[in-house]
Amino acid sequence: MFSLERPISVEQVAKKSRFLATGIPIATELDAKEALATHSHVDANHNCFAWRIGQSYRFSDDGEPSGTAGKPILQAIDGQSLDKVIVIVTRWFGGVLLGTGGLIRAYGGAAAACLRAGDLVEVVPTVEGTIRIGFSDLALLKARLAALGVNILQEAFLDTGAQITARFPAARADEVAELVADTTSGRSALVVKK
Repeated sequence: MFSLERPISVEQVAKKSRFLATGIPIATELDAKEALATHSHVDANHNCFAWRIGQSYRFSDDGEPSGTAGKPILQAIDGQSLDKVIVIVTRWFGGVLLGTGGLIRAYGGAAAACLRAGDLVEVVPTVEGTIRIGFSDLALLKARLAALGVNILQEAFLDTGAQITARFPAARADEVAELVADTTSGRSALVVKK
């Protein structure tokens, strides 16, 4: 699976209506809501969108006839096998009615053109895990986790040591668990969140 590396915008005109398609990489539904709030234009007639994160997705026609905007945008995302992305297509009405087929082509076409213009990056499935560790092993383990490319999200200090919350590629979970056990001589273990 792939996603956009960074936000991208493409503008198109169809029968005097202006369509601005903006594609943005996202990680959560909250990211999608924030992107929509940031990139919607209040002076436009419609701010239609679709997003996909794994099996979750949403779309909106924002006042356009049902099925003529949000679904074609989602189909553009799915047609290019993208994940963790939102596409917002803003329309400024130009005075000429496009009809159902014209709207579907305009919204889907603008979204597809936007996604094709963007740089893609591979989406690597990640997991989070926690490690409870004594103070004596903490510095060495953190150094070895960093060398392995593990992202430490949080570190909380306890009476006897620390609890680390980390994110890493799902395919490397066994390797990270082995590293924790070896570094601490079995005193600590990785617990992967389900």
